[in-house]
Amino acid sequence: MSNPSNGDHKRLSVAMILRDAEDVVAESLASVAAIADEIVVADTGSRDNTLAIVKPIATRLIEVPWQEDFSAARNACLQATTGQWVLWLDAGE
Repeated sequence: MSNPSNGDHKRLSVAMILRDAEDVVAESLASVAAIADEIVVADTGSRDNTLAIVKPIATRLIEVPWQEDFSAARNACLQATTGQWVLWLDAGE
């Protein structure tokens, strides 16, 4: 079993793929901030204020051009995480 005092604890990454989610993203991120070791957000081309809302909250924000392929965006986001566990959330969850 891991012992957090020796630095060997499990890290939880929260990952989200977003686009134009300004109305719901702040509440979604706030709901996991206390349990996440990192929050990684992949934006696929927001044109609203999503990026401005996410920047001060997310640990890492990456911009992924939308290629009509959800798996490509998901894989790019997953590659940016460093945790041993990943919790995927949609904006609004």
